[in-house]
Amino acid sequence: MKMRKLISLAMAGVMCLSLAACGGSTGNGGNAGNAGGSGSGTAEAPAKSGNGETLVVNIWDNNQVEGLRQIANEWSEKSGVDVRIDVIAWDSYWTLLEAGASGGELPDVFWMHINEADKYMGAGILMDLDDYIAADDNIDLSNYYEGIVELYNHDGSQYALPKDHDTIALLYNKTIFDKYGIDYPTNDWDWDDYAATAKAITEAAAAAGDEVYGTAMNTNDGQDGWYNLIYDFGGKLISDDKKTSGMDDPNTIAAMTWLADNLFPYMPSQSLMAETDPDVLFQSGMVGMMLQGSWMVKTFYDYQQESGDEYAWAEIPYYDANGNGSCEKEERVSMYNGLGWAVDVNTENPQAAYDLISAFASEEGQRKQSELGVTMAAYKGASDDFITAFEGMDLTPFLSIEDDGTIIQHPYSHYTTRWESAFTDGLVAAWQNPDSMEQVCRDLAAAMNNILADEQ
Repeated sequence: MKMRKLISLAMAGVMCLSLAACGGSTGNGGNAGNAGGSGSGTAEAPAKSGNGETLVVNIWDNNQVEGLRQIANEWSEKSGVDVRIDVIAWDSYWTLLEAGASGGELPDVFWMHINEADKYMGAGILMDLDDYIAADDNIDLSNYYEGIVELYNHDGSQYALPKDHDTIALLYNKTIFDKYGIDYPTNDWDWDDYAATAKAITEAAAAAGDEVYGTAMNTNDGQDGWYNLIYDFGGKLISDDKKTSGMDDPNTIAAMTWLADNLFPYMPSQSLMAETDPDVLFQSGMVGMMLQGSWMVKTFYDYQQESGDEYAWAEIPYYDANGNGSCEKEERVSMYNGLGWAVDVNTENPQAAYDLISAFASEEGQRKQSELGVTMAAYKGASDDFITAFEGMDLTPFLSIEDDGTIIQHPYSHYTTRWESAFTDGLVAAWQNPDSMEQVCRDLAAAMNNILADEQ
């Protein structure tokens, strides 16, 4: 029965791809059906209307389209300008956007991501927003998370308005914990508690003849996994000046070695996780708990309704660096990131395109985004409604981390995607042979340094 369920979910995963989304992040992508007007349209390539009367918007996350459509509809009623939102799967999104940039056919409005923004801002593809912001009473950039504003600023000019921010929490399947008589995670957990519980689930399941694992983690998506552990242990992925790798930092190696020694034994095999996304394994009832980003809440909320299982969230565990048995603020770390709303420099209707992204980014739009459960806000203090947006699911851990811990911006450089790809390839070896983790980290540092040298 479980295998049929897994196959069904895996097929769904093919149809609704898991994306590197909000923070390097994941969400479900695909093409939504064409609803016309301010709806969501199927698109094989980014395209604009050409007459300036309809604004075409490209995003990559089906989870967000319904809420964004509502905000766009309200704006259209006031402005008289129609909006069409096209959802493009993550991998296709950037391929098609690059093709559009080369051929001069881009959507009017589209999302920017930390991994790609530097390249687009420096190429004259995005509209400079400075004059529009200066004339806009609804936008004061000091009201947004500073790091996210800076992501989309190039040579002193702003090329995207902040869209959202995200954090990481611990997702767990209460049904699995109940079955094996294991206590639920709490906000007081450190990483050793996490590892001990992963072990307990795996061993209890094996004794019962079940194929269930304590936890899972993806090699190719660090923001909602191993990046957090590295920074919690005091390590780093990249130097502050973006010139050298931090993968050979002693604290980074300590974090990754701890991961190999304490969590790998209680995960599905690397080959299984390579074939089937850990999100799908979790949804199939084969994984008890894992780290996840706030951008994925709707995916898991919707699926628990179908599965009959009950999911819940706790704060990300902490690293007890001083050994006093309690969590200091700096000992609990979550990665964060945020998307940006950008405009094609050649849009037929630049004022309307700006006005639309201003509506999305304004305090009113940001609060509406949270209330509808689209994502947390980039506007400081506007995310309170997100934690109650999904009835029966308490999302407090995504916001409380900002008071109880430290949020660290997802690291990036001009060629982020290049060195992140190197991580994926290299870590597969360590997942298969945990004893090699220290050498793998050093090899990844060397490969990453070569990539970073090309940026200088």
